[in-house]
Amino acid sequence: MVRITEDLLRQRAEHNNCELFSLEEISLHQQEIEKLEYIDKLCRDLKILYLQNNLIPKIENVSKLKKLEYLNLALNNIERIENLEGCEELQKLDLTANFIGELSSIEILKHNIHLKELFLVGNPCTEFEGYREFVVATLHQLKKSLDSKEIERSERIRALQNYRQVEKQIREQEQVYLLKRAREKEEALKRIQEKQEKKKEKQREPKPGFDRRWYTDINNTIPDPLEDKENHQQKETEKEYQEWNIDKEDEEDKAFWEEPTPYTPESRLEAHRYLEEKRRVKENIRLHFFLQDDEENNQFILDLAVYRYLDSSLIDVDVQPTYIRVMVKGKPFQLVLPAEVKPDSSSAKRSQTTGHLVISMPKAQEIIMANQKVRTLVKPSNSNKSQTNVKREQVEKLEVDPSKYSFPDVANIIQEKERIGQGPIRLQQQKVIDTKPSCIDFEDNQDVPPLI
Repeated sequence: MVRITEDLLRQRAEHNNCELFSLEEISLHQQEIEKLEYIDKLCRDLKILYLQNNLIPKIENVSKLKKLEYLNLALNNIERIENLEGCEELQKLDLTANFIGELSSIEILKHNIHLKELFLVGNPCTEFEGYREFVVATLHQLKKSLDSKEIERSERIRALQNYRQVEKQIREQEQVYLLKRAREKEEALKRIQEKQEKKKEKQREPKPGFDRRWYTDINNTIPDPLEDKENHQQKETEKEYQEWNIDKEDEEDKAFWEEPTPYTPESRLEAHRYLEEKRRVKENIRLHFFLQDDEENNQFILDLAVYRYLDSSLIDVDVQPTYIRVMVKGKPFQLVLPAEVKPDSSSAKRSQTTGHLVISMPKAQEIIMANQKVRTLVKPSNSNKSQTNVKREQVEKLEVDPSKYSFPDVANIIQEKERIGQGPIRLQQQKVIDTKPSCIDFEDNQDVPPLI
């Protein structure tokens, strides 16, 4: 059951920056709302209110909306017009395809003096003889249209002339309809009670081929070879139970929708409850899976039994080195892998026959042993032992003897000459570089310039 709350109103008021005190228009259609509440307290300045295609059984909690001009309550479970006296500015009222059979309840709309348009098409009261004449004669302010048909002046005059006779016919037909509705309510209540008892009996019955044991240990995905036979029998049993359960659900759906029932507020609400329960069961159902260790191809294969007719856009696969996560319609399925895999090399595809999701994940043995020194253990023959030892000794002695080789100091090949300021003012005194003789027989000749 969806209730009207402040959070829901703020979500639907995005066009008004989620502000409710100044909100003039709001749409709450197709929200499966079953009770009209809180709107008159939180949205006092509303002018347009859309509530079509819900499950509202009664008009209430809108009488304080003084500025309301248009109210749309089409496709609901309303049986009587009421609680609209306070909507002083109401100009248009849409009650299409409801269950209004008490036509005399339209007299409450006499207080809405600005009402110009009224829609009652699709209600049981429209089948009454003299329906249109009664509405036109009762609501004098309705000058524009009734059920999208313009009201002419001549039609109103004739309706006022025959009002007494038409009113008597309407009252008689209304009483017959109310008695019929009382019987329909009793039958609907009995039918609901019988279905609840049958449901309880079915829950007590043992399910064939199912021993009520489920195996959901995700850390023990690779079966022991000694238990292969037992696991195979368990899988076959679960498969038979699933097929039996699916066939039974199909039969129940077929029987529910083919059962002849009158179109009443109770049957409409019952169909909604049935669909809601089916939706909840599907959301809570567990997906069966099978993880296979394909040693020949050095990979893991995950077979996830997603729904056959599920759109692939509702499936999101995330493969990580140590685990895999699959989002199915926003619900997570996560499995810890027995060994590390390569996410970049993994692939996912749907089976064309069963619709299952098949994910192939290559193992990452090379990545696991990357930090360790991998050595190939090859035993050399006796004839090659001496050669391998010589090669190893040569490789180990490939060193440079600093006493036999000399290397120049490349850092000081060219000595940079320190510069002084060359402007009109000397910024720094010139440094005198003393040259020391490199050998004993060196003679310094002043006529020879120094080497750069």
